[in-house]
Amino acid sequence: MAVPTIDPNQRDPHDVVPTDSYQPTDPVWIFRSGTWRAGVVEVASAGAATVTYRPSGARGTGVDTLTARYVLPRADLDPLDAVSGMQRRLDVAELR
Repeated sequence: MAVPTIDPNQRDPHDVVPTDSYQPTDPVWIFRSGTWRAGVVEVASAGAATVTYRPSGARGTGVDTLTARYVLPRADLDPLDAVSGMQRRLDVAELR
């Protein structure tokens, strides 16, 4: 999985996907603390997306709300990111 290298402040506005185009559980990259981090969308609106993400290389998660400039779609699944926990929650909910 290749981590993006683009500076969010230098992204072409035409390439920025609106946050309301994301759905819950969509895998994304978010820019926090000077680096792109793997995460998953919890909820999104026209103004921002709330994302659960891995704030470091270790297990564990953080939650943050970001504007579109700081979010990128992600195709690859990262086994240590929030997607794993989210999938387990979805699987349990479907069993009920």
